[in-house]
Amino acid sequence: MTGRHQAVGAEATDDDATELIAQLKELAGADPADVRQVVAEVLAALDRAAGGALREHLPETIRHDAGLDPAASARR
Repeated sequence: MTGRHQAVGAEATDDDATELIAQLKELAGADPADVRQVVAEVLAALDRAAGGALREHLPETIRHDAGLDPAASARR
């Protein structure tokens, strides 16, 4: 966490979202498919950490990409 985040607390802002998007793009490269894969993996990890509570709040396409929908789980 940066000093700005520590001073403000855990409040997320539009600036935080923009920064996260930029970091994900840099991490995954310029290929949108790579970005989508990284985001799917992060969401799947967050869902596991939350005991499966995150998946019910995600759109169907994102659940599918992250392997969190029942059909994807059955295929694994």
